[in-house]
Amino acid sequence: MKLELRMKYLETVYQRYRKSSKGSKGKILDELCEVCKYNRKYAIWKISHMPMEEKHKARPKRKRPRKYDHQVLEVLEKIWNAANYPWSLRLKEIIRLWLPWIRVRYRIPPEVEEKLLSISPSTIDRALKPKKIKLKRRLYGRTKPGALLRHKIPVRTDTWDVKRPGFTEADLVPHCGGSSQGEFIYSLNLTDILSGWVETEAVMGKGQIGILEALEKISQRFPFMILGIDSDNGSEFINYHLLSWCEKRGIQFTRSRPYKKDDNAHIEQKNWTHVRKFMGWDRYDSQKALETMNDLYENELPLFMNLFQPSVKLIKVIRKGSRKKRVYDKPQTPLDRLLSSGHLDEKRCEELKVLRERLDPFKLSEVVNYKLERIWELAHYRYKPAEVEKKTNAELNELSSIEKEALEGLSQAFGIKIYVRTRKDGKLIALHHG
Repeated sequence: MKLELRMKYLETVYQRYRKSSKGSKGKILDELCEVCKYNRKYAIWKISHMPMEEKHKARPKRKRPRKYDHQVLEVLEKIWNAANYPWSLRLKEIIRLWLPWIRVRYRIPPEVEEKLLSISPSTIDRALKPKKIKLKRRLYGRTKPGALLRHKIPVRTDTWDVKRPGFTEADLVPHCGGSSQGEFIYSLNLTDILSGWVETEAVMGKGQIGILEALEKISQRFPFMILGIDSDNGSEFINYHLLSWCEKRGIQFTRSRPYKKDDNAHIEQKNWTHVRKFMGWDRYDSQKALETMNDLYENELPLFMNLFQPSVKLIKVIRKGSRKKRVYDKPQTPLDRLLSSGHLDEKRCEELKVLRERLDPFKLSEVVNYKLERIWELAHYRYKPAEVEKKTNAELNELSSIEKEALEGLSQAFGIKIYVRTRKDGKLIALHHG
């Protein structure tokens, strides 16, 4: 059969094929293959690529009624902001943990409270997706390896399997901005493996004596004894000062493998959640910035993160073909993990419980933000002290008595003096605290 005749016959068959049932379509294909001598797969392809006379109308999407209205999502976003933008799985646990203070602060009706408690992590992700921008930035490593004492400090090659608190990982986070030249501030981070309890101290430079003094201060703030420290191979940790300090106190001192950041995965995660998300990537290199950062690290921030911020732990990884499914445990705060471990002194347990009941996480979050505003103003302060002082004094003069009285109760609760000013957008910024 000639090509022209085959095409005319195909057009005729196509019209019948479109209007036929599933059983009849098979018989039409058999007929087409017999007449035109087509392979069956080729015949199917030819029919499926025939130009259609009219386009099928798209099926209207099924509209589902919205379960969570604007009021629920507005309260959810406010809690997310106050909790420093946690992961949806952690945010769901935060809602349950902070519920007594949520009721007082937002005066939500019972139906809104019920919806907040029933919302799933996946729905939280969808609701907050437009808000999650500009949260991932690159970390710059500034570690120089220490060549001394490597033969005396063992390498930890196994995974952490601790049954009691006290075994920790340590690391430094640089605040050097875009340049590593000169002297600048580092944040020394120490995290407990079992509970996730984190304490931080800011130090000027990474001299061995300064790091040792910061570790001494941090060890006194932990609610339990430090039993072990695992660090990277930087010279700020691999030295005689720290080794002798650990030996005198009976602390197990180990190090990770060179160039293997995954060996210290716990502290690398806390570097982001407890330092970078608050301090950012600006340069801090003045004594005033050091004192202001330590004021936050030693007071409100550890209370906010350790008592009110739940975290999850990876239990296992299930591989399905080329994909991995990670299974996590129930979100818990570091305090709850300590209480459930059974290795914390009863008196200390009771003190921490009473402290959490007395504190308001929303007010605590406000104080943290006030102090962060003051810290951010001190970025690159060494090069512009006169401008910062002039700006601060001008803003202090603009304060009204009403603004000062607004935070009088908050200042008394935390034992600090705070002055604030309201911007045009309604946001409060910290100007001075003492």
